[in-house]
Amino acid sequence: MTDAVAAVDAAIRSRHSIRAYLDQPVSAELVTELLDLASRAPSSTNAQPWKVYVLTGAALKRVTGAVCQAFDSGPEQFKSVYPYYPEKFEEPFLSRRRKLGFAMYGLVGIEKGDRERMRLQARKNFEFFGAPVGLFFTLNRTLPQPYFIDYGAFCQNLMIAARARGLDSCLQLGWGDYHSVIASELKLGEEEIVFGGMALGYADMNEPINRLVPEREPVSAFATFIAD
Repeated sequence: MTDAVAAVDAAIRSRHSIRAYLDQPVSAELVTELLDLASRAPSSTNAQPWKVYVLTGAALKRVTGAVCQAFDSGPEQFKSVYPYYPEKFEEPFLSRRRKLGFAMYGLVGIEKGDRERMRLQARKNFEFFGAPVGLFFTLNRTLPQPYFIDYGAFCQNLMIAARARGLDSCLQLGWGDYHSVIASELKLGEEEIVFGGMALGYADMNEPINRLVPEREPVSAFATFIAD
């Protein structure tokens, strides 16, 4: 195995969602470098559907404050432009989701049925978990859902490039529920849909929640090889 292969593999394998960050700034130059690498992702007919808003400092506090206020007023009154969860989780997805939730709550000491602490933990999503950089991703509403594949490749490039440089991230689709709030704060065009967001920064590994590394199914569980 060459050093280049080992470095790529290490960045991929060490990436996992980080939900607590150090108060350590990330330069605009570094974020620009990451976005340039992310843009090398494939896209159908080279459409390059991604559009990114990079928030730091006062802007980050302003927008997260507005979304947290909306969250506190009752999240049920806000809805994503497109569904990112099914109406009902079926197996095996339901069991995987529950296992992740139980593991996360266990690490932060939230007991089953403690709805207030669950709510407060969920609220941290809309503070970008304290990350110094918050990214919002928008998609032109004229593009159909298959373009989400292109966007996923863009986000993966971004997260792996960040990991290779010692940064961590958390991709978050929940921001889509607050499209109307974010659109107002960022003065988005009518054609833009908030696709999701991403926390970006340096992990605070003293926080127990960052020890959460979900298991992955073996290749044999999801891949079928056909030769004849």
